[in-house]
Parts: sequence; C-alpha cells; structure tokens
Amino acid sequence: MTINDIWNGDSLTVELEGRLDTLSSPELNSHLAKYYTSITDLTIDMGKLEYMSSAGLRVILIAQKAMQDKGGVLIRHANKLIMEVFNVTGFGDILRFEE
Repeated sequence: MTINDIWNGDSLTVELEGRLDTLSSPELNSHLAKYYTSITDLTIDMGKLEYMSSAGLRVILIAQKAMQDKGGVLIRHANKLIMEVFNVTGFGDILRFEE
C-alpha cells in the first residue's frame, strides 16, 4: 500500500493506494497515530484503494475514536465494494463520507 499525505494548514488528507489489509494496516495505524494531536481535520481518500479487510476497518475505527472530538474522520472516494464493507459492519453510520 502507498500512503500519500496532503497538508492544508492543520488539515490532513491521506491518500491510500493498493490494499489495506493485515499486512499494511499496522503501517497506516502508525502513520496516522503521529498526527492525531496536531491535526484539526482528517480525510482518508480511498479513490485508489482496491481492497480493505477487517484489519483496515480496525485502523479506521481507531482514527475515528482519536478524531472524535474534532469532528471525526471523513472518508472520500470509497468504491462500491469498500462502501458495502462499511455499511454491512455499521461503520456507515458512524463515519462521514464524500464521493
């Protein structure tokens, strides 16, 4: 998986490319954890993400909890298969989404 950061002041957009699974989720978790105290907004752009496993969902949940007092996490450009995973697991009700 490739992680690309785009900064706009204190707002961070993290673009993901490839697969967010058991192998890559620890990397994303460590990457995001560095920024929780210093950012005001977190957007995760999944436009180039091909697949997300339950391990990836766990990282998104950790991010949501860390950013809860700041408005949570915005998920952008999730494909239909990934949106189905969010909806089936109930994450569709606790996250914000944008196409």
